[in-house]
Amino acid sequence: MNIWVFAQEANGAPTSSTLELLTKARGVASGGTVTAFVGGDASGIAGALGEFGATKVYATGDLGGKLPGVAVSAAMKAIIDGGDSPDLIMFPQSYEGRDVMSRLSVQLDRTVLTNNIDLSVDGVAVSVTTPIFGGNMLVTTKFSGSAPFLAAFRSKSFVAESAGGAAPNVVAAAVPDLGATGSARVTAVHTEETHGPKLDEAAIVVSGGRGLGEAAKYEMIETLAKLLKGAPGASRAIVDAGWVPYSYQVGQTGKVVKPGVYIACGISGATQHMVGMKGAKNIIAINKDKEAPIFGIADLGIVGDVHKVLPKLIEALQSRG
Repeated sequence: MNIWVFAQEANGAPTSSTLELLTKARGVASGGTVTAFVGGDASGIAGALGEFGATKVYATGDLGGKLPGVAVSAAMKAIIDGGDSPDLIMFPQSYEGRDVMSRLSVQLDRTVLTNNIDLSVDGVAVSVTTPIFGGNMLVTTKFSGSAPFLAAFRSKSFVAESAGGAAPNVVAAAVPDLGATGSARVTAVHTEETHGPKLDEAAIVVSGGRGLGEAAKYEMIETLAKLLKGAPGASRAIVDAGWVPYSYQVGQTGKVVKPGVYIACGISGATQHMVGMKGAKNIIAINKDKEAPIFGIADLGIVGDVHKVLPKLIEALQSRG
């Protein structure tokens, strides 16, 4: 099977989602090929892409400020029309991934399946698994019709594992004339300042919820996360309340995390939130309501007031120096 992976770069390296998708792709290609498709210059990341399974890389080169979704989808369409058509194209469930996929869907007149967490291939048959009803049920859907099939996957759906592959050949993917569609330009990019590990990559995540009582109390979450060398997270309730930025949100409409340890502080455990963190290896819940749903999935539950428990925990960690 010939599989393409839409590859993204951040800070000079492939994103974690890219490496996860390449790992899965090489596992199901069954002797076929795995190609990474990069919107931009791939020279700096080609080696890493090859290490995780890409045997070929298509790269558009510098997009000159063009919107990636418009340019990359057009470049993909041109190569497919030229005869190198994949059986499956895998996209990360990211803003850019969804933008490219949706535009390519229209250009190719192909159905897309999004928000998936698993993939299976049987010969030429491709099926994906998608959580529905807040993750309480899984649905497996088989593609029908002609390839290429287009599917997007949540981050952390697969484990990124190096294959030790060599640097692949990089092939130029020309962006055709985009006409008026390509007239829009990216004029500025705002990157939020962060400290410590990224939320969706951290080994330890400490999240706060409405049980904190007020925005000022979120400082306890950040302090504890820093002491544990983890990342701070949040429930949708306090993000909607404006206490913390959306980038902190864990849940179905935020980030999906699978850390080694997840500490939920003052979070009752709405389904929307638990969908985004129940894959953690170890879950610790602190809540004064012993009937809180979060205790149903916790490995360790502490029935207590976060305003008393967290300061004691922080004090104990600080005393250890």
